[in-house]
Amino acid sequence: MWFKNLYLYRLPKNWAVDTAQLEEHLARLTLQGCSATDPRSIGWVPPRDGGALIHSVNQQWLLALGVEEKLLPASIVKRFANDKAKAIEEAEGRRVGRKEMREIQEEMTIELLPRAFIRSRSTLAWIDPGNGWLVIDSSSPAKAEEFLEHLRKSVDGVPAKVLKVTQSPSAAMTGWVAGGEAPVGFTLDQDLELRSAERATVRYVKHTLEGEEIRQHIAAGKVVTRLAMTWNDRISFVLDDNLQIKRLAFLDILKEQAEGQGENEDERFDIDFTLMSGEVAQLLDDLLTALGGEPATAT
Repeated sequence: MWFKNLYLYRLPKNWAVDTAQLEEHLARLTLQGCSATDPRSIGWVPPRDGGALIHSVNQQWLLALGVEEKLLPASIVKRFANDKAKAIEEAEGRRVGRKEMREIQEEMTIELLPRAFIRSRSTLAWIDPGNGWLVIDSSSPAKAEEFLEHLRKSVDGVPAKVLKVTQSPSAAMTGWVAGGEAPVGFTLDQDLELRSAERATVRYVKHTLEGEEIRQHIAAGKVVTRLAMTWNDRISFVLDDNLQIKRLAFLDILKEQAEGQGENEDERFDIDFTLMSGEVAQLLDDLLTALGGEPATAT
């Protein structure tokens, strides 16, 4: 349940919707599972097995979008289609044309889909309605956008917007590295990516950032596009130039607070969610301050 990647969106603070209203909307588009001929199915699932579609603890909401996909490689469809085309040519003494071949491939897809394996996955998101956060745990922009698209389909006009900040993350990170000083509450770690205007890229992994070589790259015009950091000795992460947070890791001091608490799995789940959402909320507040805050027009 501990999030690993953060795509950050803003909602109006004190968004005028409650859990009952939101759950009613989500219930209209739940995951139905793939039928025999469906290549894919998408819909809302309970974040906790057997629970509600919205897991709510202390006014913090956890949602889960489920996806089922049939695993049917194109190479398999092509092989069966070629076999059928060959049989037609031998039986009828004629060549199968391109249009007919496409039709055969479509027929083979429909025929093979019921026999295909199903892969299931889910994407979690945390909503803090009081402070206006929608945070999606995803390693790819496509999956984050998939979640947001289904949420907008479920709740007409959901007012989620990509987070904007006053100072560009790349400019801020470049300044921190060049000056050898992290913003208040943060430390700079040892993973770094620099990029030139011509897209030439230099990466450092587990490398000290204090050497003259890195400053020379910056002096030559390269800017920082990825930077590993730690917040208050509690959470480590990688920040990129698109304001996405990757490789989020909750350090031992934080997880130790959760250990031994709760009498059963449900209570431990709630404790973990409460700790995670509370810590990430503070991290985001400090990160926004380090990046100059949000523009005046931001919600």
